[in-house]
Amino acid sequence: MIRHIVSWKLHSTDAEGKAAGFDSIRTALEALPELIPEIRALQVGRNIAYPESNWDVVLVADYDSLEALEAYQVHPDHQAAAAIIRPLVAERANVDFEL
Repeated sequence: MIRHIVSWKLHSTDAEGKAAGFDSIRTALEALPELIPEIRALQVGRNIAYPESNWDVVLVADYDSLEALEAYQVHPDHQAAAAIIRPLVAERANVDFEL
C-alpha cells in the first residue's frame, strides 16, 4: 500500500480567500475516487492551527501499489483536477511512502 500526501500553500493569505481555495481544491479532489478506480482512500483537510507556519491544505490518499499511484497521476480526471488546483497554490510539497 502506498500513501500519497500532498500539501499546498495557497496564494491567498486572507481567511476568506483561503476558505474559497480550500473549497475548490476539496471539490475537485473528492470527486476523484468515483472516477479513478486506483484510489483506495482519499481525504482532503484544511489547516486549523498555526497558519503562519503550517501549510494550508493537505491531501492524503492510498493506493495498492506504486503502479496504481502512477496510473492515478496520468489519469485525465486527475489532470483536470490539477488544472483547477494549480492556479490556487503558491507552493506544493509531497511525499509518497509504503505502509
